[in-house]
Amino acid sequence: MKTNFLFIIFFALFGLQSYAQIQWQQVESGVWKGIIGMPETYNLLKVSGTSPLKEGFARLPEVEIPQLASEVKASVVDRKTYLSFPLQRNEQLYGLGLNFKTINLRGKIFNLHMDHYAGNDNGRTHAPIPFYVSSLGYGILINSARYMTVYAGTGSRKDSPNAPPAKDRNTDRTWTASPYSDEVSVLIPAEGVEIYLFAGPTPMDVIRRYNLLCGGGTLPPRWGLGITQRVHTLYTAEQVEQEVDDFDKHGFPLDFIGLEPGWQSKAYPCTFEWDKGRFPNAADFVQKMLSRGIRLNLWTNPYVSPQSQLYKEMYPLSGSHTVWCGIVPDLADEKARELLISKWEKEHITIGVGGYKLDEVDGFDRWLWPDVATFPSGIPSEMMRQTYGLWMQRMTTDAYRKQNKRTYGLVRASNAGASSFPYVLYNDYYNHRDFVTALINSGFCGILWTPEVRNAKTGEEWLRRFQTVVFSPMAMIDAWSSRLKPWSFPEVAEQVKEYAMLRMRMMPYWYTEFARYHFDGIPPFRSMNLEQGFDVQKSLTTTLEKQNLEENPYLEKITQEIKDQYMAGEYLLVAPLFAGEKQRQVVLPKGNWYDFYTGEYVGNGEIITVTPGLERIPVYVKDGGIIPMLKQATLRTPKSGEKFDLEIRHYGKAENAYRLYDDDGETFDYEQGEYSWRDIKVTRDKKGNLQGTISKVPKGKPDNIANVTWKFMTK
Repeated sequence: MKTNFLFIIFFALFGLQSYAQIQWQQVESGVWKGIIGMPETYNLLKVSGTSPLKEGFARLPEVEIPQLASEVKASVVDRKTYLSFPLQRNEQLYGLGLNFKTINLRGKIFNLHMDHYAGNDNGRTHAPIPFYVSSLGYGILINSARYMTVYAGTGSRKDSPNAPPAKDRNTDRTWTASPYSDEVSVLIPAEGVEIYLFAGPTPMDVIRRYNLLCGGGTLPPRWGLGITQRVHTLYTAEQVEQEVDDFDKHGFPLDFIGLEPGWQSKAYPCTFEWDKGRFPNAADFVQKMLSRGIRLNLWTNPYVSPQSQLYKEMYPLSGSHTVWCGIVPDLADEKARELLISKWEKEHITIGVGGYKLDEVDGFDRWLWPDVATFPSGIPSEMMRQTYGLWMQRMTTDAYRKQNKRTYGLVRASNAGASSFPYVLYNDYYNHRDFVTALINSGFCGILWTPEVRNAKTGEEWLRRFQTVVFSPMAMIDAWSSRLKPWSFPEVAEQVKEYAMLRMRMMPYWYTEFARYHFDGIPPFRSMNLEQGFDVQKSLTTTLEKQNLEENPYLEKITQEIKDQYMAGEYLLVAPLFAGEKQRQVVLPKGNWYDFYTGEYVGNGEIITVTPGLERIPVYVKDGGIIPMLKQATLRTPKSGEKFDLEIRHYGKAENAYRLYDDDGETFDYEQGEYSWRDIKVTRDKKGNLQGTISKVPKGKPDNIANVTWKFMTK
């Protein structure tokens, strides 16, 4: 395959001849980098510090550079970079970070700006990632740490060969305020930029290449995929121990507990030091929790209190402005990072703390440092804001790597390059339906999102939210304010417990799907748009079918969104219900689909209406689906070296194969080859009956499975 392409683009701007040279250089299989002007050396991929996972690229198809490369337009004028990418009429766009309302992006304008989400998909969000995927099977990453504006199919050029005709609004019913646009336009306030072009051939292949370029998806410790409860902000060590006692008394699984601000002697801003009144002997307390199989996760923000022992030494390495009267470490400075992480290593990590909740590294403008702030490193404040969450994830991940211990935590800000970081995004917004849309969108750009459960007005809402969170990257109840327990609504306590146990039983499946995320870049939770055989046309309404979509393509964009059902791993289609709903429609992809709970056939490429009852969240399995599960649920995730019995479920009538992943579940030894893949196969014998086999573990490789039983769900 050719490795270099050179395109020289000549065009006029403001009446002056301007020349831009884009030199496309292949950097990985199916990935090319282009240079415009003089890119800034401080960028998103540099801050993330990750390296491509080359072994994953080897499993993707070889492809040529997309024709799009020769059609990209670029210029640098008045210290700003202008980019233009062509769009075809039948093309849809996905991605551009963590959005809560919309999956389809065409026809929208995004100001990509790190911020607390305020209820609108306008680019100001917790992960304003400048990466988008086309339905035609290519992707674009703009590797800049600047705020930028993306016009995703808005604005019509007068010289476009596809310019829409002018219409008379008074007399023409097809007039629209959003005329057809055939380009994505991007404005970056910098004198140059790096862009990456990803080939498919499918949108899923594009996403895989992006994740692999960023180091592969994260592989959490096995315990990170269990159940977590965040306790009230002022809990003491004794109250935390009582919380664990209560979970055990109720027979409710629990793997890690989140401590909120009260664990610190001062918070908002923070000392990062244990409060001696609530936690008189932190090291003993942490070890006591570990002896019970419970990890601790510590809430913090990075703003240093004047009462912190770190304050004096960090002061000259901090920004010009404070946050809640705490100084802001200049994380672009290596010494500042070393000071902060050394403090955390000493106070937390070396005594056994399992991870962090990295809060308030996103916005709002009214309390975060302003854009007029300066930092000793010379990095502009806007670039610091765009990357602060990346720095926090990187430095904590590296600290745990030094201990050869995996971590899994929460973060309020992320950006491009973060795929391999073991963090899940969250925020203060609390809309169940929008949380599902965010979960779907997270799969487009290498981030994870948790639709956490914090409170509820009714038992029905509590159960519906918990059912969703069980089928997500982190099964979390966040009771920092509410003090609620899983059993706080007695009328649904048994159903909540049933789903908690299901989460634990499904651990082999979840862990394998995250391994596929790491090694192959396949997002474990993702949009139906990425599922083969999914026909979005099935969602068209009768009204829409009567419209002329050639005249108004944005009507099609709006009505074709499927943003309340998603894929969980290779085989599962999850269709949540929300409080007040008794039934819902589910759009099935082509192929036979079966009920997860009963194995019964439900449909093929059609819209079905389901009434599952309060006790069930609709989940469907594609034909031939193989779901490895624990034979029995446990209250703690199996530890390293702990044997467990495996039940392998098969759905439908098709023969199939699946690879089951295993390692020690806790360390980074898998990076040195200490892992195993076991081939599960379901075939028919001479009599036509289904039978299953599982391969042996290669000699010397991890093996945590004791006994295997088979369950063929479809009779």
